[in-house]
Amino acid sequence: MDKIHPYDDYWEQLQPALKSKAEELLLIGYGKVEAQELWNYLTRKKWKKPKTEVHLHELVSDVLSIKAGDYMNYATIEAFKSPNWFAELNSDELQELLKPNDKTND
Repeated sequence: MDKIHPYDDYWEQLQPALKSKAEELLLIGYGKVEAQELWNYLTRKKWKKPKTEVHLHELVSDVLSIKAGDYMNYATIEAFKSPNWFAELNSDELQELLKPNDKTND
């Protein structure tokens, strides 16, 4: 992981909290979320303006207080920002992908 954000020094110490939050999201039906995805949410949204003097307990509290809806809104927007993989295909490659599979009628 590249150290870009001022709180990146806390990455290892926050692993238990990140793992716990990811497990919570899975248990309540939001699917599998990786610790890195939660970290990206925190550093890009919640910690956009980091404090100069922050305590570990404040960061743990931030992790554990992530609301599922807020995270899912962020994840949805990020998914829309991702590159369009089909734009990189030429027309022959796209036609090959769209061709019906003859083995479905077996």
